Amino acid sequence: MASIDDEDLPALDALMARYSDRPMDFADATLVHLALRESLDLVFTVDNDDFETYRIGARKRFRLLPGRL
Repeated sequence: MASIDDEDLPALDALMARYSDRPMDFADATLVHLALRESLDLVFTVDNDDFETYRIGARKRFRLLPGRL
């Protein structure tokens, strides 16, 4: 199980600043950060608009389930 610690907070803050035009909330920042840290690219979400925008690292897109309905 992946966890978030105090050491992760600066990275979460940086993600929320990077996507401030959306804006990215803490929950989404946590998921994007964990995906990067744990080398994951598959996300189960109904929030397709945001997760189609977010990137893992600089360029890699998420694979989304269930996809557009």
